[in-house]
Amino acid sequence: MPTLILAIAELFGTALWFTPNAVLADLQALWQLSDADLGWLTGAVQGGFLLGTLLIGLGGLADRLDASRLFTACCLLGALSNALLPWAGGLWGAVGLRVITGMCLAGIYPVGMKLMVGWTPGKSGLGLAWLVGMLVLGTALPHGLRGLGELSAGIPWQGGIWGASLLAVAGGVMVWRLGEAPEVRQAKQHAGGPGARLAGLEAFSIGGFRRAASAYFGHMWELYTLWALLPLMLLAAAPGLETAQLALLAFTLIAVGGPACWLGGALSQRVGSRRVAQLGLAGSALCCLAYPLLGPLLAPAGGSLLPLALFLALWSALAVVDSPQFSALSAAACPARIVGSALTLQNAIGFAISMLSLIVLIPLWQALGPWLAWLLLPGPLVGLYCLRQPRATGI
Repeated sequence: MPTLILAIAELFGTALWFTPNAVLADLQALWQLSDADLGWLTGAVQGGFLLGTLLIGLGGLADRLDASRLFTACCLLGALSNALLPWAGGLWGAVGLRVITGMCLAGIYPVGMKLMVGWTPGKSGLGLAWLVGMLVLGTALPHGLRGLGELSAGIPWQGGIWGASLLAVAGGVMVWRLGEAPEVRQAKQHAGGPGARLAGLEAFSIGGFRRAASAYFGHMWELYTLWALLPLMLLAAAPGLETAQLALLAFTLIAVGGPACWLGGALSQRVGSRRVAQLGLAGSALCCLAYPLLGPLLAPAGGSLLPLALFLALWSALAVVDSPQFSALSAAACPARIVGSALTLQNAIGFAISMLSLIVLIPLWQALGPWLAWLLLPGPLVGLYCLRQPRATGI
């Protein structure tokens, strides 16, 4: 039951991250924003998340404080900053609110992982798979909302934002009532002192954590850039796709990662998290390698888009199936007293790498087209190298 509660609460809390993406057109019309302005608006939450994860990871807050109370407080503050968005009055007010929301999300996503690890001893790969699977569904949600909005009259855009805030409040209440696992509360008495403030950095002195975190960093070079490229790949194969069709296809291709994570979590109980992570990395590496060669064959001009869509769905699933397993490996390598700080700092660095990949690679699509996939390939290859069989005991 705690696994289900935490997974649902994570979905509700991270609704703050993605739901405003579905109303960017309304905000653009309301405040007369340019396309460049929208970049500021969408990037603000990522910047806030990066800042928040650095503060929590280096400050040791997830380990020094009750993680369930920290999660709840971030849900409530994030819900408030999100709900105020319709009254921001313009771009810079909205950017400020989105930075605050991003900082609050740093106390929801990685802190939720710390809570899940505590409540699923010996089965963290399975528990984290459910949690990350919910996050993947949240990532896909804006595409689904946009597609449905194109097909129907929809609801007022403010209602979607306020609905997300209500979900975040509900998620916070769920975790507040659940609390931390009893074993974690007992271990927290050993987490005090000045050293706890740099607990995230302390984790990098542990070989098993270093290997798992480095593999995760390679994974993050590929994942979010791949998701951003999916609509471009579909349009390149079928330029005549209508907006609703494109949005619903993109939703489906990203959302498939949710069930993939859950299946990977179940498999991790049989073969271990490292094997599942290696499978995902190897599979996505092969997809990176094959796409420039197979793409034109899978979607010939005037032909069906289905073969290409199935290939992209497989690639999307393989690219994310390993994500929760990296965190499971990292958590297993660390002493309980620093797990929260270690996972939060790992997220901070991973998302910084993801932002760099998006900034560097997406503009190259116009020049390179499908061959851009080969620039994603170093990510999973680095991950595979880091997860090779260690000489001594470890991950």
